[in-house]
Parts: sequence; C-alpha cells; structure tokens
Amino acid sequence: MPWFRDPGVRVLTPPFDERPQMPRDNAGPDFIEALARGLDVLKCFGTRRVPMSLTDVATASGLARPTARRIILTLESLGYVRHVPGGVVLTPRVLELGMAYTLSTGLWEIARPHLGDLVAQTNQAASIAQLDGADILYVARVEVPKVVSVRIDVGTRLPAASTALGKVLLAALDADALDAALATPARSAITPHRRGNTDDLKAELREIRARGWASTDEEVAAGVRSVAAPLRDGDGRTIAAVNVTAITAEVSHARLIDELLPLLLRAAGAISRDYELIHSAPQRMVTPVEPVYESVETVDNSFDH
Repeated sequence: MPWFRDPGVRVLTPPFDERPQMPRDNAGPDFIEALARGLDVLKCFGTRRVPMSLTDVATASGLARPTARRIILTLESLGYVRHVPGGVVLTPRVLELGMAYTLSTGLWEIARPHLGDLVAQTNQAASIAQLDGADILYVARVEVPKVVSVRIDVGTRLPAASTALGKVLLAALDADALDAALATPARSAITPHRRGNTDDLKAELREIRARGWASTDEEVAAGVRSVAAPLRDGDGRTIAAVNVTAITAEVSHARLIDELLPLLLRAAGAISRDYELIHSAPQRMVTPVEPVYESVETVDNSFDH
C-alpha cells in the first residue's frame, strides 16, 4: 500500500509536522490558501526526473507532512500525480494547466514555423518568453541537438534583468510598471552570473527601447550569450520576446550581432505580422442549424405520371 494511503499511520517529527502554516504576505480576505498550497506542491516537482517521497514533497513545498499528504491524495484523484515505487511523479495531465494559457493566446501555433526556420538558419536554439513579475517565463522553445547545449524547458523561470528576453520585456514597460516589476520578489531559483544596480539597468533599458533589441553576454550563466527582440501585436504593444541563444565557444559576440541578429529581427517581424493578421480577422461563431426533413406526404410528386 502506498505511503500516502495508509490511514493508520501518521508519522510525526515535531516541530516540523506540527508547525503552524504562516499566512502569506499581501494575502487578502479572498485568498484561498488551500489552492495556493496545492499549486506549491505541483511546482515543487520542478525538473526532477525521479519520484518524490512524502518527505521530499513536504520539504520542497514548505508544508507539514499531513498537509502535503492530503494534497498529494487530492492531486492523485484528479489525475495530476500518480504513485510509483519510491514516491509520486507528475502525470502528463499537468500539461493541461500550462498549455491552456499558451494555446489560448495562439502564440505557439503562429510562431512555430518561424522559430523552426530561425533555428535552421542559425543552428542555435530559439525561445519565446513572457514577463511574470521580476522573472521571464519560457512559453515556447525549439532546440538544436548538440553535445554542449543550454537546458531550458517550457515553464523555466529566469531573472528578467539578466536575460536578453527579460530586458526586451522590461524595456517595453512604462516607468511605474517597470518599478513595480523590479520591486517584485524574484521566483526564479537562478542566481545571475553578473549583477548590476538599478540605475545602470534603467539606462540600459532606455537604449534597448530605442534600438529595438537586447543582447547579453554571460550575464545569467557563464558560457552563454543571447540576443532578443520583441514580439508585438497590431497596436505595437510588446506581447512577448523571442531570442537566439548560443554557447560562447561556438559564436562570438560580434557574430551574434552581425549575423544572427538580422535573422532574429526578420523572424520577430514575421511572427508579429502573423499574430496581428490572425487576431484582427473578423471571427464569428455560427450555431449549426438542424436539417429539416419533409415528410413523405409533402414531397412533390408532379413528375410521377
């Protein structure tokens, strides 16, 4: 019988299991703590490829073991996790949660052929990301099989201020929105390879806004450089950013700007144009009309003579 199904056993290791759950900062009266804890449990699996035990889940999510156990049972009944030898793992059903957003924007379907072309032309990985507070969240990616590569998955978070994608997205914000984004606590677990102060960042963002693209050279991680451009809707608003990422040993910074950037800008323009065309097209829902069948008595038999 799985560890989380035994109703007669309750493992306690005070004070961890019995500690009170602290209220969250800025949680209003309508905040549903149970829902937030369930999402915390889902997120704690991260990129792990091995089963997580009850202790693993409780520790990673910061929850008491009995609370983590009840959430796991609930998620299992909904089909989001399943029991395997050694603990629990996520099921493919969790993709519904993330893909619902991606598919609702239509961005992936529009961008997919252009990202594929960009990767074929540059022989480098390409990604699309959107801003979430002080982080960027990857929503699409096309890889290139290589011996040395940068591991990024859809759903990965990185600090916006240290990535080319993030700088493009931050540069599109007005002053108040930018201050709010920079004041938001980062949820990415990545520590930037290089750091700067806020004044320097804002000065750089002004330059990025003027020229329309951003590049980084080993800022988020050693050995990685990237160039990014905005994706815009029909009103010129930045809705996402697209980039090309390269290993420094393969692509110099000069080549990144001279050769790969023009291809990236062309792809960004094509994605933006397709996005605007699709979302500006008139759309109408038509309710199918049930066919009307005449009775035999009403059929015209004038030719039956």
